[in-house]
Amino acid sequence: MTERLLEEFLVQIEAITLVPSSGGVYEVTIDGDLVYSKKATGEHAEYEDVAAPVRERLG
Repeated sequence: MTERLLEEFLVQIEAITLVPSSGGVYEVTIDGDLVYSKKATGEHAEYEDVAAPVRERLG
């Protein structure tokens, strides 16, 4: 997922930070704002589930 996000948003993304957690928590934030949460959806994230809100946020 990280590699695909970097490929698609190469110009817009300066850095990606991975933070290990437990319990299957998978969250994506941009500048501190939550744009995707596996905990909230209760489903395994597919690429488009994450990429769509990132596209929306980055324009």
